[in-house]
Amino acid sequence: MQIFGVDIGGSGIKGAPVDLDKGDLAQERCKVLTPHPATPEGVAEGVKEVIDHFGWTGPVGLTFPGVVQDGATILTAANVDKSWVGTDARALFSERLGGLPVTLVNDADAAGIAEMQFGAGRGRRGTVIVLTFGTGIGSAVFTDGVLVANTELGHLELNGHDAEKKASSKAKEDGDLTWEHWARRVQKYLVHLEMLFSPELFIIGGGVSRKAEKFLPHITGVKAEIVPAQLQNNAGIVGAAMRAEQRASAEQRASAEQRASAE
Repeated sequence: MQIFGVDIGGSGIKGAPVDLDKGDLAQERCKVLTPHPATPEGVAEGVKEVIDHFGWTGPVGLTFPGVVQDGATILTAANVDKSWVGTDARALFSERLGGLPVTLVNDADAAGIAEMQFGAGRGRRGTVIVLTFGTGIGSAVFTDGVLVANTELGHLELNGHDAEKKASSKAKEDGDLTWEHWARRVQKYLVHLEMLFSPELFIIGGGVSRKAEKFLPHITGVKAEIVPAQLQNNAGIVGAAMRAEQRASAEQRASAEQRASAE
C-alpha cells in the first residue's frame, strides 16, 4: 500500500509516495526550497508543487515544524513565519490541494513514529528519545512504544539559550563549527535530556544522521545508547504517510460501523 508523505522543514519541503509495507519511499523524493518568509500561503504552494510533481490524487500526510493541536491547528512556529500560529493548517492544505484528505503531524513526531516502526527503535521498550537535527532540534519521546506528542525539547534552556540555537545543524553551519566542536555541544544537550528523562536510547535523526561517524565518537559521558536514525532524513516523509494511513483506516472503520448499526 502506498500513501503520500511530505516533510515540511525550515529549509526544504520534500515528499514522495511511501511503501507502507516496507517503510521506505516508493519513488525518489521531490524537494523544493521552503519560501522565505515561510508563510502559510507560500508553504502550501510548495507542498502543492511537490505533490503535483507525482500527479498524486489520494490521501496525504504532512509534517509541520511546530506544535500541531488535534491534527489541525498550529500552536508554535519557531522556524517558519509566525503567521502560522492559530492557523487551521489541515483545512488550508486540503483546500490548496483540491480537497485531498490531509493528515497533519509534528515533524519530529512523524520521524519518531517511522523510526520506532521501521528503524532504529523497532522493538525497543522503555523510554526512547528521537532527536532530529536540522534548522532546529525536533524531539519525539516514546515510553514502551507510546508517543508523547509535541514535546519540542529543542527549546529547553541550555546555558541561557534555547538548546537548538547552540546545537542544531544550522548552529553548526552558521558557526562554521568542526564536527568535534559541535559534538561537544550535542553532548551537553544529551546529558541535560538524560538528567530529565533517563532514556534507554537516543536516536539521532535529520540530515546529520548520514554522517554519524563524524560526531558520535566524540560524544562521551552519556549513559544511554546513542544511535543514528536508520531512515535518516526520509523518516519524516515515512511517518507522515503512516499517520495518513492510520487516519484513513480509522475513518473506514467508523463508516463501516455506522452502516452496520443503520442496518
